[in-house]
Amino acid sequence: MNPAPRSLSLLALLGAGVLLFAGCASGTAVAGAGSDASDGSASPAGSELEVEAGWLDGGRQIALVTWGSSGCVPTATDATVQPDGALAVTIDDGAGDGAKACTADYAPRVTLVGVPEGVDPSKDLDLVVTDAHGSRGDTDIDGVAGLAAGGETDYAPSAGWIDDDLIAVLTWGSSSCAPQVETVEASDAKHVAVTFADLGDRPCTMDMAPRATLVSVAGLGVDDDGTTLTLSGGDAQFATPVEVSVIGG
Repeated sequence: MNPAPRSLSLLALLGAGVLLFAGCASGTAVAGAGSDASDGSASPAGSELEVEAGWLDGGRQIALVTWGSSGCVPTATDATVQPDGALAVTIDDGAGDGAKACTADYAPRVTLVGVPEGVDPSKDLDLVVTDAHGSRGDTDIDGVAGLAAGGETDYAPSAGWIDDDLIAVLTWGSSSCAPQVETVEASDAKHVAVTFADLGDRPCTMDMAPRATLVSVAGLGVDDDGTTLTLSGGDAQFATPVEVSVIGG
């Protein structure tokens, strides 16, 4: 018999909308404390970017997490394999042209990056990330057996570990109505239930886009090896409940 569920309130969740440079999706970011960047951008010009990443969509996409204004989620404008095998990614949060007002918080934001030809997700990958403000950061992703870049997506939900306490969840649907996490519960160390909030009568565009959401499992005692998420509830825009295995760990 499983122990009573352990849960996190909505305030402990980290939701983030994304744009995929090879397609299109959008949403909102939730979370954060004060920002050190005076313009609310990803980071002060020329500083070092804090970067984490994980695999999604069977190795076809990467969830790239940076920290900065939740109101200015970066998009990936380029991803190029370097001669040494590293993947160089350029991101832009749109704050530099003055067309976007950025909130003055400091939160994790997730950007989807399409994995280009020449990257083997079953092998370790070094990532070098540069933003439009001249800031730079790097990280690495462990290879996962069975993953393969390229090919057509099956438009199924997927999830990947970002760090020990953070999971990126990929869903497909309206780019203007990305899922918003309401609750997270762990019945044991390897089973986590994520419930999406009901968006009510909010109008949604009739497109099919990738949307990524960050889910915090901090304090739930979740094991990052062999974890399964059950996604359900709200306006998920796909049949629920559905179980997905979290990639990596």
